[in-house]
Amino acid sequence: MIKIGVLGVGHLGKIHLKCIGLLKNIYDLVGFYDPDPVICDKVKQEYQLHAFESVEDLLEEVEVVDIVSPTVTHFDLAAQAIRRHKHVFIEKPLTHTIEEAQQLVALKEEYRVEVQVGHVERFNPALLAIDDLQLNPMFIEGHRLATFNPRGTDVSVILDLMIHDLDIILNLTSSEVSRVFASGVAVVSDTPDIANARIEFENGCVANLTASRISIKQMRKIRLFQRDAYIGLDFLDKEAQIIRLIDSMQSKTDPTQFGTKFMDLETSQGTKALHIAMPQIEPVNAIKMELETFAKSIMEGRRPRVSIQDGYKALSLAYQIIREIELKGQHL
Repeated sequence: MIKIGVLGVGHLGKIHLKCIGLLKNIYDLVGFYDPDPVICDKVKQEYQLHAFESVEDLLEEVEVVDIVSPTVTHFDLAAQAIRRHKHVFIEKPLTHTIEEAQQLVALKEEYRVEVQVGHVERFNPALLAIDDLQLNPMFIEGHRLATFNPRGTDVSVILDLMIHDLDIILNLTSSEVSRVFASGVAVVSDTPDIANARIEFENGCVANLTASRISIKQMRKIRLFQRDAYIGLDFLDKEAQIIRLIDSMQSKTDPTQFGTKFMDLETSQGTKALHIAMPQIEPVNAIKMELETFAKSIMEGRRPRVSIQDGYKALSLAYQIIREIELKGQHL
């Protein structure tokens, strides 16, 4: 059993408490800390948990901290924990600034603890369904649209929403970013509420991402295009669709391997068969799963599925996009 404590028990923090409670065979939830005494009293009564009076007191009693506090507090809390040789699960984005993220990566290396970043969409069933698929996307299109919620407006839509897709495409594309173009508009808050980014990679892949938190309807989709294949992922409805163009004779050899045949097409390389597959989607509790896999990475001494380096790369790209938008704003 791994002794764990939660730092921050707002809306998302309470969800983490519930998920840790479902992992009683792995975690021993010793308590939580939150600087708001009113929230502390409510959570203490509702969850029948010990409320620590300080971060230091909590760190004395745990092996792992789960940081679900506002982004501006991430660095200080994580640094305290790492310096006391505690493993850290930290919600996205990793830190408030790139400089803080760099320092945290260095601290992690110095103290040799495990750190996982809460990019929860990596555990979305739609993405998990294509885990075994050989991917080499050359064009990626993503839309992450949400209705307005004042709770997320302390940061730009890039750090609030788009960063999920930045982490995903960086994980799917085994290439370095070469150029970034971006535009964004602040509509109801002081930072961009809608943004679009075109990200070009050194291997020729291009990603076009749009994020909005002022939409009428919600949408969380990524489409991947590669040689002879199209993969559509719906993170909201948790669905995946794979359309492949394969040699007609190959599809006859094992017709079940590629899904349902849609039609034959005559191409310059001969007759091809268009097949559509809808991978089996296994329902999962994504937050529970990410916390569970983090425990396993600690016990087995291996790199977490979403490492601190992954969190740093996504944050770095997010700030590249933010700077591009700010530069355009200065020239208006």
